[in-house]
Amino acid sequence: MANPYDIPPEMREFAERSVAQARKAFEGFIGAVQKTSGALEGAAAIPGAKDMSAKAVAFAETNVNSAFDLADKLVHAKDMQDVMAIQAEYLKTQLAAIEAQMKELGAAVQKATGVQK
Repeated sequence: MANPYDIPPEMREFAERSVAQARKAFEGFIGAVQKTSGALEGAAAIPGAKDMSAKAVAFAETNVNSAFDLADKLVHAKDMQDVMAIQAEYLKTQLAAIEAQMKELGAAVQKATGVQK
């Protein structure tokens, strides 16, 4: 008897295509954001705003790509134990990445405002 938790191959293929399409759409979106950000560089009157904006866009891109990678791994998970392990690893690495991003963004704000610890 088949495992009731097995994902049918058709469903897995549909999920794979959906993740790939969503990733492609995001890449188009982030490309447009980067072009717009580049066009606005000269308009930024706040010192350091360009750097902070570039960092924020880069962090958003990194985090969304991490989520796409997670979705891709989950689509290929063998069983529920694999799903839980993949999710736990994602949470661990994502929390560390967000902590590092916040430190970097905080340093950029301090630099832009001239406030030092």
